[in-house]
Amino acid sequence: MIRAGVVGASGLAGGELIRLITQHPELELAFVGGSSSVGRRPAELHPNLRIDFGLTVQPVTEDIAEQVDVVFLATPAPASAELAALLADRVPSVIDLSGAFRIRTPELHRRWYPKVDRSTELADRFVYGVPELVRDQLVDAPLISLPGCYATAITLGLAPLTLELGLDLRTVLVDGKSGSSGGGLHLRTADLHPFRNNAITPYSPTGHRHAGEVADFLARAKSGSVGSLTMSAYGVPLVRGLLTSSYVFTDGTVDQRTLQRAYTRFYKGDRFVRVRRHDETLIPVPDPQAVLGSNYCDVTALHDQEGGRIVVLAALDNLVKGAAGQAVQAANIRFGLPEETGLTMQPVLPA
Repeated sequence: MIRAGVVGASGLAGGELIRLITQHPELELAFVGGSSSVGRRPAELHPNLRIDFGLTVQPVTEDIAEQVDVVFLATPAPASAELAALLADRVPSVIDLSGAFRIRTPELHRRWYPKVDRSTELADRFVYGVPELVRDQLVDAPLISLPGCYATAITLGLAPLTLELGLDLRTVLVDGKSGSSGGGLHLRTADLHPFRNNAITPYSPTGHRHAGEVADFLARAKSGSVGSLTMSAYGVPLVRGLLTSSYVFTDGTVDQRTLQRAYTRFYKGDRFVRVRRHDETLIPVPDPQAVLGSNYCDVTALHDQEGGRIVVLAALDNLVKGAAGQAVQAANIRFGLPEETGLTMQPVLPA
């Protein structure tokens, strides 16, 4: 068994990690860590986890290295930066779910994460990316930085255009809509039920750090290019799930048939990316409700001849494929397990 630790156990992503790890046939939950909930049991923090794991939340020290083979950091970015520096050379594998090490370029990191101090040398050691796109780099990787939930959907949606078709994307405008769990458990007045219910809330209308993250990653890709990538983000009356609509303008020539073939070919054999055909189900295009509770990301690309653009839709569960599920997927690859181990749950519908 691979001994796993979860730090940030009281958060939503931490709870989802505990849920997935305790159902995983090759992972053993050996440590739960945190600061604000020290001494409490996971079942006290997460009402759905009504199991006695024999563990309570403990402070994180360098002694954790004797207890785990992999540690998942489901902590805010400033805390992850500190914890990664402490654990990087002590624990065989550190998988960070925060934004502390996502953006490689120092200038861009300072722009989007001005309050997160990190070592450039340590940042350069992290492997970043969606598992489907950097699978070979994750094998035996000691340090892994996972993309954000929006970034995962955007990148999986755009990758076939640049990496398969080699298109130069002149302009990409992203419209992102996410459920309330994307904001974590921080209490803000605007997130209270009277304001959030039945509302569409433009909480980041002129920019989002995940757009910078995607642009930084695609700029280092081997094929195609992205001129400008900007994003507007909205909160919608869901708890789980998100949808990204990427409006792509390119000087390249492409039609619907070419797009469909390219996406199908690019993700052939990828267990967790489902390319939609627009006519195969009652819900013809990617929709968050069709992926809830699963590690799937549904994608499709549509050619808008009148508008001279490509419309790329991607939907996922922000707590699973956008966070904890993707973390477990990366750990599976890192330790040589079948990628789908512990992640074969199907979506729940209706939710």
